[in-house]
Amino acid sequence: MNNFYKSIFKKLNSLINNSDINSLEKIALALKTLKKKNKKVLVMGNGGSAAISSHISVDLTKNAKIRSVNFNEADLITCFSNDYGYQKVFSKSLEFYADKGDIVIIISSSGKSKNLIEAAKFCKKNKIQLFTFTGFSKSNPLRKMGSINLWVNSRAYNIVENIHQIWLLSIVDRIIGRTEYSA
Repeated sequence: MNNFYKSIFKKLNSLINNSDINSLEKIALALKTLKKKNKKVLVMGNGGSAAISSHISVDLTKNAKIRSVNFNEADLITCFSNDYGYQKVFSKSLEFYADKGDIVIIISSSGKSKNLIEAAKFCKKNKIQLFTFTGFSKSNPLRKMGSINLWVNSRAYNIVENIHQIWLLSIVDRIIGRTEYSA
């Protein structure tokens, strides 16, 4: 049992230690610029990535003082899915909520979710800056669609999702300028 945990923690440490620091810093700087322009961040994902989207959105808003929205509300998802189809749930949300100068962050372990790819296409078509966080296959379609694309070299959901969360929350701490602050 001990070896099981050691193996997971060794993999997580390796991935964290080999993070693309330059890309993380570029995202942090882009978000700081966005804050000065009083624009917002729109964050989305499915499943565990949706939970990460909610967490990062709240922390950007509360702690970094950057307006942020995620598209995880049940009424929004069910309404837009019913009216436009689940594949369009995020692109339609962007159509209604995205403004010129906003930034979109898409989180997807596989990078193959059709609804997230549709959202990325919307960003490209409408010249909205997009940052992607993916894992699994290095050649996943979403990984090629953003201006910055961070990828986790793992096919394990929990490994990918944990690294995404660490990266995103580290960006929030970088924007704030410290790792410890009161709630």
